[in-house]
Amino acid sequence: MRGGLLLGLAVVVALAATGVWNPFPGLWDWVDRSEPISEPDVVWQQRVGGTPRSVTIAGDAVVVEQRTRVEARSLATGTQLWERKADWAAVAGGDRDPVVAVGKLLVKGYELLDPTTGVTRRRDDDAVAVWTYRNLLLDARCTDATDCTLSAWDPRGTAPLWTAFLPGVHSGLLADNPGLRGTRRLTATRIDDGVAGAEAAPPLLGFPVDGRVHVVDTATGRVLQNVEPGREERLSVVGGRLLRINARSQDGTCYFAISARDSATGQEAWQRAGINLRTADSAGCVQREDPQGARNVLIGVAPDGRETVIDGYDGRLLWVGEPGTKLIAVDDRSAVFRAADKRSVIARELGTEKVLWTRQASGKAGAALTPYAAVVADEKPSRLAALDPRTGRELAALRTSANALAVGSQGMIIGEGREIGYVRFGASGSSPTRPPGDGGNPGPGGPGPGGPNNGDCGPKGELCSDPGDGKDG
Repeated sequence: MRGGLLLGLAVVVALAATGVWNPFPGLWDWVDRSEPISEPDVVWQQRVGGTPRSVTIAGDAVVVEQRTRVEARSLATGTQLWERKADWAAVAGGDRDPVVAVGKLLVKGYELLDPTTGVTRRRDDDAVAVWTYRNLLLDARCTDATDCTLSAWDPRGTAPLWTAFLPGVHSGLLADNPGLRGTRRLTATRIDDGVAGAEAAPPLLGFPVDGRVHVVDTATGRVLQNVEPGREERLSVVGGRLLRINARSQDGTCYFAISARDSATGQEAWQRAGINLRTADSAGCVQREDPQGARNVLIGVAPDGRETVIDGYDGRLLWVGEPGTKLIAVDDRSAVFRAADKRSVIARELGTEKVLWTRQASGKAGAALTPYAAVVADEKPSRLAALDPRTGRELAALRTSANALAVGSQGMIIGEGREIGYVRFGASGSSPTRPPGDGGNPGPGGPGPGGPNNGDCGPKGELCSDPGDGKDG
C-alpha cells in the first residue's frame, strides 16, 4: 500500500510538473476556504491583508483602511483593484465623485486617489491635517506654530474654494479627521462608528486652538468668532450655533445650563437649564467630553431622568423619551429607542408624535441611522438587519456574528476579523411591524421635520442655503 501511494504521488507530481494537470491550487483553495460569515450568504466574501480599521463604500469601490496600508476592492465582485502603503485613509465626496485621501503619520502632506483606479488626482506636500465630507475636503498647513492656513476644496477640485487663517492648531490636529468641537455619536456594539460614511459639512465648524474655539463658516471661510470658555464652560458648535455649556457643582450635584449664540452677532439665540448633555464626569463637574448628538441635534437628560433630543439651532425639544426607554440612534429626522419593556426598538419622527416603525428586538439591541438604511444589531441569537429608515421595510436580514462596517445605496459591507463581505439590499423582504394605519412614509429625500429639504440640507435647510443670504444656518 505504501508503494502504491508513493507511485500515485509521483504520477501527480509528474503531471503537475508537465502542466497536464495540477490539483494543488484547487486543493489549497479548498483547505484555505473561509466559512460564510452570514446566512443567507453574502454576494461576495474576501479575506483582506489585515484587520480593517475602517471600511467605506466609495462609488463602485470599497476602500479598506488597515494599519499600514489601504486597499480598494470592487463593490460588484470583491476583487482587489489596488493597494497602497499608508498609515491613514479617509473618503471624501459623494456617490458620484468620491476620492480617497491617504497619508503617513508624522509626515506632512497627503494624496487624493481615485477609488476605482488608485491613480493620484492631487498631491499636497505641506498639510498636517485633513477633514473629509461628502461635499467638501478641508486641510490645514502651518508655516510655524502660530501661523496656519485652513483651505477648503471641492473633493475633486484642483484649486481651493477659500482659505482662512488660524493662529496655530491644536497639537492633536494630525492625520485624518482630528477632533473638532461638535458632537459625539451614539455608538453600538457590532456597528462600526463610521458605518454611515462621510457626512455633508455642517454650516459651522469649531476649531480648538490654544484653549479657545475659532468658529469657521464652511461656506465662505470667514472666522466668525474666537471665543475662550469660562472656567465652568465647555464650547461646542452644533446646528449653526455656538453652545456655551455651563456645569456648576453645588449641593453635591451638577447644575447645567446651555446658552446658544448667534454665530454672526454673538447674541443669545436660546437657552435651557437643567439638561445634562453628558459632557461632565462625576468629579467636580469637569467637562471633558463634547455633547452627544448628530449633525444639528443634541442628546440630553432632563432633571426627571428622561432622555431628550434638542434642536441645536432653536433649542426646541424634538423628542422626550418615556420612563424606561433608551435612545440608541438619532439623526436630524428621527430617533430610534429601545422600548421600556426591552422587547422592541421603535423609530419616531423628530418634532412629532409619529411612530415610523417598530421591530422586535432584545434589551441589548443597538442601532445606527445612515442615509440609506437603519441598521439594527441584536444578540442571542446574533442578527444584523438593514431597514428603510422611514418605513421600516426590511432591506436585509442576516443571521451573523459579523459587524456592520459600511452602508451604501444598494447594500452594506459586513466583516469579521479579516473577512469582509457584501450584502445587497432586497435579497430578503418581510416588513417589520408598523403602526396601525401607516400607509407609508416619504423616502430619505422627502419631507420631514423642519421642511422639505431636510433630508440633504439639515432641519432648517442650512446646508443648502445661499452663502450670501445672511443666514447662519
